[in-house]
Amino acid sequence: MIKPLHDYVVLEKCKEEEKTQSGIILTDKPKDQPSRGKVISVGPGKVEDGKNVKIDLKKGQEVIYKKYSGTEITDKNKEYLLIKAEDILAIVE
Repeated sequence: MIKPLHDYVVLEKCKEEEKTQSGIILTDKPKDQPSRGKVISVGPGKVEDGKNVKIDLKKGQEVIYKKYSGTEITDKNKEYLLIKAEDILAIVE
């Protein structure tokens, strides 16, 4: 298990859909990297002005993050993304 430090979050990338909602199958043209992920673990937060600022994310939440952010890592043959909390844009509900 990867335990992030400071204000980092470990995400598992979500695969993009191969079909549109209307059922149209997408071609094999190059795609941008996915911008959705599932929170695997969250760091304790960062220290600002002597106070610990916690990260408002929980394990299992699906989030949207900035494309091309973070560092890709592999642990036990699974790929993860180690990303700063500030690069996470939204929580998908």
